Amino acid sequence: MFVSHRGADAVLAEQLAEALRLAGHTVWLDIWEVIAGDSIVGAMNSGLAAADFVVLCLSSGTVEAPWISREWASTMARQLEGHPVRVLPAVLTGGSAPAVLADLKAADLVADWDSGVAALLAAINR
Repeated sequence: MFVSHRGADAVLAEQLAEALRLAGHTVWLDIWEVIAGDSIVGAMNSGLAAADFVVLCLSSGTVEAPWISREWASTMARQLEGHPVRVLPAVLTGGSAPAVLADLKAADLVADWDSGVAALLAAINR
C-alpha cells in the first residue's frame, strides 16, 4: 500500500500510515523509504509499482500538488492496463479529489479519525 500525501501533511500522513501498518498491512511512505542519496523518482516508482492500494491523502492544495498528481494518475493508468490497484481517497485535513476521481467515496478522517481509518481498512480487507 502506497500513501500519497503533500509534504505539508507529512505528520498526519505518517500517523495514518502507522495505523494501517499496525493493522497488519505493508505500507510504503516516502519518509520511511527514501533516504539521503536515493533516487526519489526511482523509489516512488518502485513503491507505486508494488502497491495494490494507493491511499490518496486529501487536503487543501492536493489537486495542485505535482507529485500527488503523478502518483494518482499513474495508478489510474495501471488500472486501465488491467492491474488490480485501487485508489482510496482519504480526507486528511479537507480538500477534494481531482474531478476524475470524484466518483470515489472518500474515508473522512477529519470528521472522525478512527471511523475514517476503519473505512480504509474495510476497503482494503474487502
